[in-house]
Amino acid sequence: MDILLDAQCNVAAPADADAMHHEVVGSDTGYRQRLLEAGLLTETGIDGLYGRSQRFEAVVDGLDAMITAAGQDLDAEVLRFPPVLSQADFETSEYFNSCPDLSGTIHCFCGGEKEHRRALQCIADGQDWSYLQQPAGLAMAPAACYPVYPLSARRGPLPPGGRTFDVYSYCFRHEPSPEPTRMQLFRIREYVRIGTPAQAVEFRQLWVERGKRMVDRLGLPCEIALASDPFFGRAGKIAAQNQYAEALKFELRIPLADAANAVACLSFNLHRDFFSQRWELRLSDHALAHSACVGFGMERIALALFWHHGLDIDAWPQPVRDALWTP
Repeated sequence: MDILLDAQCNVAAPADADAMHHEVVGSDTGYRQRLLEAGLLTETGIDGLYGRSQRFEAVVDGLDAMITAAGQDLDAEVLRFPPVLSQADFETSEYFNSCPDLSGTIHCFCGGEKEHRRALQCIADGQDWSYLQQPAGLAMAPAACYPVYPLSARRGPLPPGGRTFDVYSYCFRHEPSPEPTRMQLFRIREYVRIGTPAQAVEFRQLWVERGKRMVDRLGLPCEIALASDPFFGRAGKIAAQNQYAEALKFELRIPLADAANAVACLSFNLHRDFFSQRWELRLSDHALAHSACVGFGMERIALALFWHHGLDIDAWPQPVRDALWTP
């Protein structure tokens, strides 16, 4: 598949299959310490779990406004989901099949007084009490778009023009790390297109170009790179190689620390009929629909801005400030 990019946008590719599984994250824990000392992030005692300051949130809000403006011509249905989805939908998505190590489900206490006393005693004795909890039928959302597919399927066949969604949610991936760009709970803003194969391909290409222009406005260096998802195990390595070979996933990567340390901040994904096969998403002629999405990693883009322009947002270049905060 050929991806047409503007003249200033280079396409990079991993040197080998193992590189597809290794996203080099920018900066070291020294950057994390600087962010904490500046009050932009707040420690919680858990790696990858932070509080965000008002200044940090001002940057995220500015990014959110930019993304809204960039997609205002899409006539997208705006939906905001909680960071959980039903365990049934999570299982249907097959995310656990591919990424069990990143997945999370929610368990709750469902016992009576006897079990409660036992749990309290375990806590007092410093022992594990998780065996007294049961699955709540909920899973943590690994991506903001996952609730869209069963929702669209319940509405029946797509209209002739397909459907476009604008979604935003906290997402969870279990990969605790002191590296600030690798959070366990983080926000993804997405536009999702469900329609014909041609509509999905056109949509992905549109956002490769728009995403690059947005990052240029923010004064950030970047590259567009072929990529794959972090599939698990030996079979996952084959799936990643296939995803890469078929050019189903591109990332916009922004270097932190040096050119060799680049963080994936935007993701451009072509799903083909993967989700349609699982939820029976049909076109108006009852053929299986195709889908595509663009995802913006809100915290990662913010962290890239703080890295390249400094921790004091009042001192950022005026064009960057205008891009974020000019009505």
